[in-house]
Amino acid sequence: MTVRRPEMPFWSRFAFMAMGWGAIGVVYTISGQRGAETAHRLVPTAIDRWFSFNPDMIWIYMSFFLFVPLGYFCTSPQRVKWLSSVMAISAACAAVVFGFFPTTMDFPAVTQQGVSAEALKLLMRYDAVVNCLPSLHVTLTFLTLCALWQVGHPWRNLLLSSWAVAIAISILPLYRHQFVDFLAGLALALFACFIAGLLKRSGLVLSEPVP
Repeated sequence: MTVRRPEMPFWSRFAFMAMGWGAIGVVYTISGQRGAETAHRLVPTAIDRWFSFNPDMIWIYMSFFLFVPLGYFCTSPQRVKWLSSVMAISAACAAVVFGFFPTTMDFPAVTQQGVSAEALKLLMRYDAVVNCLPSLHVTLTFLTLCALWQVGHPWRNLLLSSWAVAIAISILPLYRHQFVDFLAGLALALFACFIAGLLKRSGLVLSEPVP
């Protein structure tokens, strides 16, 4: 007989999202109040120069704000709890990096015309000019993909993976981050998973992203 997993109510999922993703938002907002004058300026690498500045990538970049909620509302209750935990861990680690090693970069002026250019200008008006490294866009996208991944659903996994990769890469042609930020964001996600695994053994992390 198959035992049906108990479903998690909408507001419970929302609460876990508020705790996990919300912790990221608090850290990013508070640390983002610092000016760029005291931040370490990142220098573009050869890989960064491969990408031409393209404001049209704003839509893929902003789809991140659909992808993350998808992770909280469309995965199993056990994974919702795990996702909230690893995002909170990521927030704590990012706070340390942002506090002791703030980074910035040269952001290009948006001279293009059109809806995409205007959307990017709006983003730049409110986005922080520090906290480039690590890219939390990459970190949270990877963690959300882990929560949504399901063994035995190859086409679903391929679609989600393609979306996640597109979001992560979009930071480069949009010139919101550099390749080193991409690598640091991925490293932070892996580190958060590692720490969550250690805490799971102590009963401090509620669950893990098992199939």
